Amino acid sequence: MAEYKWPPMDKRRVMGKRIARLDGPMKSSGRAKYPSDMNRSDLLFGALLTSPHAHAKVTSIDVTAAKAIQGVTAIRVVSGPGTEIQWAGTEVAAVSAVTEEIARDAVKAIKVTYEVLPHLVKEDNLAKVGARAKAAGEQVTGDPDKAFAEAEAKTSGDYGIPVITHCCLEPHGSVVAWGNNKIDFWPSTQAVSTVGGDLAKMLELPATQVHVDCQYMGGGFGAKFPADRWGAEAARLSKESGGRPVKMFLDRATELTIAGVRPSHFAKIKVAGKKDGTITGWQSESWASGGIGGGGMAPLPYVFTNIPNRRMNHTQVSLNTGPARAWRAPNHPQASFLTCAAITDFADTIGMDPFDVFFKNVAVSARPEIYRKQLAKAAELIDWKKKYSHGAKKTGTLRRGLGIGIATWGGAGHASKCKLTIHPDGSVEVEIGSQDIGTATRTCITQVAAETLGLPMSAIKVKLGDNSYPPSGPSGGSTTIGGVSSSTRKAAVNALEKLFEKVAPSLGVAPDQLEADDSRVVAKGNPAKAMSWKQACQKIGPSPISEMGENEPRTAAREGLNTQGASGIQMAEVEVDIETGVVRIIEVVAVQDCGLVVNPKTAESQVAGAMIMSVCSALMEERITDQTTGRVLNADMEFYKLAGLPDVGKLTVHMDITPEHDARGIIGLGEPCAIGGIAAIANAAANALGVRVPMVPLTPERVLAALANRRNA
Repeated sequence: MAEYKWPPMDKRRVMGKRIARLDGPMKSSGRAKYPSDMNRSDLLFGALLTSPHAHAKVTSIDVTAAKAIQGVTAIRVVSGPGTEIQWAGTEVAAVSAVTEEIARDAVKAIKVTYEVLPHLVKEDNLAKVGARAKAAGEQVTGDPDKAFAEAEAKTSGDYGIPVITHCCLEPHGSVVAWGNNKIDFWPSTQAVSTVGGDLAKMLELPATQVHVDCQYMGGGFGAKFPADRWGAEAARLSKESGGRPVKMFLDRATELTIAGVRPSHFAKIKVAGKKDGTITGWQSESWASGGIGGGGMAPLPYVFTNIPNRRMNHTQVSLNTGPARAWRAPNHPQASFLTCAAITDFADTIGMDPFDVFFKNVAVSARPEIYRKQLAKAAELIDWKKKYSHGAKKTGTLRRGLGIGIATWGGAGHASKCKLTIHPDGSVEVEIGSQDIGTATRTCITQVAAETLGLPMSAIKVKLGDNSYPPSGPSGGSTTIGGVSSSTRKAAVNALEKLFEKVAPSLGVAPDQLEADDSRVVAKGNPAKAMSWKQACQKIGPSPISEMGENEPRTAAREGLNTQGASGIQMAEVEVDIETGVVRIIEVVAVQDCGLVVNPKTAESQVAGAMIMSVCSALMEERITDQTTGRVLNADMEFYKLAGLPDVGKLTVHMDITPEHDARGIIGLGEPCAIGGIAAIANAAANALGVRVPMVPLTPERVLAALANRRNA
């Protein structure tokens, strides 16, 4: 039976090495073609007419004037008379034309009348949402009433984290051409193997008729799995335009309004405990919204899941806003912020260093020893014990503070199939229906294949981004690296065994006594019996060796190639100007484990990117809606603020690579490193100010308001 386990850490030649992304030169030189770069011959341009109302019923729609515009090739009514609109930005009609300008002019020429209905687009004040609130029930463990009655110390605080959008550099969209018996589909997608089936279902066609091609995509954080209504309408516009390809990508305003958001989360949290820092009780009343469907309860208390006495109540709030979609660790950044803020405030109340309170209470987490080691390492990197002082002791206009955030995640590999082919000339091809969403998936697959076959990476050609290759799961939940690495490893081992069977007679040894190393096939323990890789491949004959490998989530943990369960700690140092309210990042430190690390360089890049996203969320990023009009006020890149280089500060990444973690196999990384940063930055600001800013982002207005409230208290 084939032996698939990973080579020992000290025996690896390619895996575990700091290798630059193979697609870096293509991207940095502008040669990489993203879906939005697909300018096919005879291309048409699509545009959407969207609803200006947050809640309304379409009463009539007239496309006569739009159809009369020269250059318009097709118009489709998406939301006809009688349709109830539940959020501003809902698609009402779609147009294709020979230029973008004509398509937009045609959209403006469509006449729609609406019956405007009552709407709700703000949820920060639960008392004002009325019947749009729906209780999700109460969860009780232990005896929280007794715990709070007997507590030596208690704290109570209000905390909030708002809705943010995905804001991908490449917006949602696609180029699509409806041919005679085939649809060619170039979507910006996180799901190469499944998005074609989704489009086919919407068009009521066999999935086999949709060919998907996505070699590069400009950002996807959980919102780019389906074909979406605009993808289906682009296909129908193509059909009605004689099969000409239609390019339809959302404009920035529509992207930020309807293409997916991370839900808000608000909570009133009480913590009970002892003066030595031991937490004995937790009580939270939370509410959230991600749109018309409300918002589920975040996993509270986060990480500290075994606090003995807990009571949690949650309310879902239905809003007339664009719907939620998975956003890099769904509900975890919110839960980490709410939990870590409450625990930090408890530490502040009893006069203890938050580090000591976190260190003590990770005993009630699922992985206490790992968190203690990570806390100690992060504290060493940021020099916590030297720099920390209680917020009440700080003076001066510019005040510095430290804060902690914590994270956990699953990250087991998704289902994945891979085909590896060894050709008689010695060349090797890997085919896999995965996608590289900017996370170095191509590079890591190449490393795994090269490691297994004993070849340099330059000898491996990886082909992905096409649904004609063996299916592999969507890139969500940090599942890709485990899935594709495992299937690639298995395919390579299987192919190598077939090659050994061909070569063994020539070397006079049994096939199981051969190994591949340094571009040679060698007898184990007898390097004199060997031949070069090319010589070995000449023994194949005229037909190449092609073998499949598969990662099956049901059995993966037993096999040990990939597992789940990642932990991480982030610490932040900030400086706050108490006169202007401006918060400046000095440094953010991340200590993160993810099992076996295929490529430390690209892993660190993943973590750094997540830290930058956390800076955005902590300091400036939020969707702002207007209750009067029901619209998003900052659906543009001028007022939807993101961090620039001067805002980020120093980023220090420490991958927690140890033999113990490595032995667990590969664990996904994309999500866990995006969780703890907001909490760390918010807690650092609270430490600097000596007062909690209850809601992020930490805008100057909110910082100054918190200081004013303290003075007026």
